Amino acid sequence: MAAERPPEVRSVTEYSALGQTGKPFVPAKGLNTDYPLIDSDPHFKRVVSYARPSDYLASSVLLAGGPALMLWWEKISPSEVSRPGFSSIMRLSGGVSLAAGFLLMYQRSINRFYGATENRRELEMDMREMTDRVKKGEPLYGVSTMTEYMQGVASRQSRYSGFWLHVVPWFNFVNHNQHGVDTAKYYRNAERELEGERGS
Repeated sequence: MAAERPPEVRSVTEYSALGQTGKPFVPAKGLNTDYPLIDSDPHFKRVVSYARPSDYLASSVLLAGGPALMLWWEKISPSEVSRPGFSSIMRLSGGVSLAAGFLLMYQRSINRFYGATENRRELEMDMREMTDRVKKGEPLYGVSTMTEYMQGVASRQSRYSGFWLHVVPWFNFVNHNQHGVDTAKYYRNAERELEGERGS
């Protein structure tokens, strides 16, 4: 007699944890930093779009540095490999340098969201972006199709992950509502601007 095939969809009744969506809210832990926190779990797009020209410059230097170092080593101590072999080495060093350059740019940008480095420009950009969203009636952190509980799960998976980017590159691609800041400031600023617009 053939063994019964296990069900592909597990019952929420049997596995009640799968159906729970009302677990307690877990707030983001505050860090003792020299600058204000902007976002404890910024979306990938925000981190890249908020990057400064100096971040891209540092990234470009690192990108060019890898292949340049390989050429310099080849010049002072020839490897005597064939041309196709050396081309493979250059492609590999270029690929590694490209990844390292991107991670450097991302690390520098996300540290400003955490308040780990000077972030006056990013604070102003964040306030402008969020205030405009409030005035347009849009969700602050984008539309999400996930439950509140799953948004919390997503947040806890990548919260402050930028500090460990050199160990495990881990990014937030999820729109959720848990970012470790009091969003009331955006609504207050939007109200002030709307009152000013009505008064003028």
